[in-house]
Amino acid sequence: MPEKTKTSPGPAKILDCRGLYCPEPVFRTSEEISSVAVGDVLEVLADDPASESDITSWAKHTGHELLSIEKRDGGFRFLIRRTA
Repeated sequence: MPEKTKTSPGPAKILDCRGLYCPEPVFRTSEEISSVAVGDVLEVLADDPASESDITSWAKHTGHELLSIEKRDGGFRFLIRRTA
């Protein structure tokens, strides 16, 4: 796991959505983002191919900051900073 830095923050919480399919990863991300403090980072793991576009679109519409999308282990790792 990356070290905590301004460009690579460590997650305050990890949400594992592997094995879940649309719309569950976005729905659960939407629920869980409120469980971290404003400014903290939620890490989301998902293997649904649609999750890349779904979570990107969700972050854009909600205003939360999508810090990174990493493809790994047949899925995705998203780092999302809560903005409000």
